[in-house]
Amino acid sequence: MAGLWEREVGRLRPKRFANAFMASRDFVQSLGIQKRLREHRGCVNTVSFNSSGSLLLSGSDDMTLVLWNWEAGTPATSFHTGHENNVLHAQFMPFSGDRSIVTAGADGEVRHLQMREGGPVVVDRFVELEYPVHRLAVEPGSPHTFYSCGGDGSVWHFDLRGKEATKLFSCASINDETTEIIELYAIAMDPRNPCYFALSGSDEYVRLYDRRKNYVNGDSLFGSPVEHFCPPHLIGQNKDGITGLAFSQAGEMLASYSYDNIYLFEREHGLHFNNFKVGEKLLMDETMGATLPLSVEKLPVPQTFKGHQNMQTVKGVNFLGPNYDFVASGSDCGYVFIWRKKGGELIRVMKGDKRIVNCVEQHPSESIFASSGIDTSIKIWGGGGSEDPSIANFDEVDDPDPYLFSMSSDSDSSVYMDDYIFAPVSGSSDGEDEDDDSSGEDTSSDEGDEEDTEEMAEGDESEEEDTEEMADGDEGEEDDKDGDGDMDDE
Repeated sequence: MAGLWEREVGRLRPKRFANAFMASRDFVQSLGIQKRLREHRGCVNTVSFNSSGSLLLSGSDDMTLVLWNWEAGTPATSFHTGHENNVLHAQFMPFSGDRSIVTAGADGEVRHLQMREGGPVVVDRFVELEYPVHRLAVEPGSPHTFYSCGGDGSVWHFDLRGKEATKLFSCASINDETTEIIELYAIAMDPRNPCYFALSGSDEYVRLYDRRKNYVNGDSLFGSPVEHFCPPHLIGQNKDGITGLAFSQAGEMLASYSYDNIYLFEREHGLHFNNFKVGEKLLMDETMGATLPLSVEKLPVPQTFKGHQNMQTVKGVNFLGPNYDFVASGSDCGYVFIWRKKGGELIRVMKGDKRIVNCVEQHPSESIFASSGIDTSIKIWGGGGSEDPSIANFDEVDDPDPYLFSMSSDSDSSVYMDDYIFAPVSGSSDGEDEDDDSSGEDTSSDEGDEEDTEEMAEGDESEEEDTEEMADGDEGEEDDKDGDGDMDDE
C-alpha cells in the first residue's frame, strides 16, 4: 500500500496517510455496507450529515424526518414534518446546534423546524406553492439564510431571522422565444464564494448566478445568469434536463443529465467564457468587427462519467474523498457507481438498493458515506469488511440488461460504448434485507416452484397411464388410484 512504509517510520503523518489512502483505488475497492438504518416506512429521498458528522438527517415519503446516531445504527429522534406529501429535501442549518432544520416537499411547501430542549418541535411554514419544491441550498456559514428551487421554475430566498421568504425570479427557457418557464430540479452554492449559486432543470443548461446581480424588486423577472455550462454536443439538443448538481471546494461543478452522462464543468467550460452567445450560437469577433458563427466542435469538452442510468427519478451526484478525488452517483439499476475524477475511470459498482439509488452523501471528515433510494433503509458505507456479499466490482455483475448502458472513459464521445453491461432494475435482491419494505419480491420460493412443476408433470404422465388402464377394467382402476396415492405421499 502506497505510503505505508513512510507512515511506519514516521515520515508521513497519520492524517496525511489517511487522506492519501482515502484518495486511493485500494480504499474504493475496500468499500462495503457497514450498517443499515431502518425506521422509515417509505422511500428515503434525502440524507445529509451535520457539520461534525455525528448525526445523519433523513427524510422520506412517509413525511417524517429521522435524526440518526449512525455509528450505533439507531435513531436519536424522529418526528412528522407537517408536510402533506413526500419530503424531498432536508438540511441542517449551520451553527444552530443541529436544532434548526429546513425541509422542502412535494406538497410545494418549505418549512423550518426547531427542536426545543426537552420540548416539542416548532414548525414554521414559509411558502406553499402549486408545484413540488425539489431542492434547498443552505448558505455556507450562515444559520439564517437558504434558497429553494421547484417545479414552477421559481427561486426563493429565505431569512430565518425575520421569517422572510422572497421570490427572486423564475427561470425561463433559453431556446424558446415565448420565455417558457422550465422546471427546476437542483440548486447548489459555491462553497468558496456563497454569492454564486447554480441552477439546473428541464433543459440542457446549468446556469450560474451572482446573487448580487439579481434584484428583488421585480426588475429581474427571469434572472440574469453570469455564466452557462453545457456539453457541446447537447447544446440545443437535450430536453430531458439535469437532475443533480454539486460543487467541490475547488469550484468544480458536477451535473447529472437525464438520459445521458455526468459532466464535470470548470471555468474554462463556460459558454460566455468562450464567447459563445447562448441561444443565438454566435461568436463576436471584436477585432474584425463582425459576428461569426461558432462551431460547437470548437468548445472544450468537459470530463465525462459514463455507465450509470438516470431516467426514472430525480438523482443527485456528489464528490467523494478528502480531496474530492472521486465522483459518485446512484442509478436506476440499484447500484452505486464510483469514478475517479481525473480521467473518468469507473472503479466500483456496488449493489445499494433493490430498485433505484437516488442519493449518495459523504461524511464531512471520515471515510464514510450514506446512500438511499427506493428502499426504506439507509446504507452506511465504509472501508474494510462488508456485511453484504452482494458488493461487486463492475466486471462481476451478472444478469445483463440490454437497456442499461456501459461505460467508457472517453470524454469526447457522446455515445455509450458496449464494453460492460449491468444488472436490470428488476433483478435479484441479493444482499438486500428482506424486510426493507413490503413491496420487495420474495425469491425464496423459486426452487419450490420448480419442484412443484416437476411433480405436476409426473402427475400428468401418471394420469395418462391411469386412463389407459381404466379401459382394461375396474381392477386396473383400483391399482391406478393406489399409484396416485403413492405419488402424492412422495
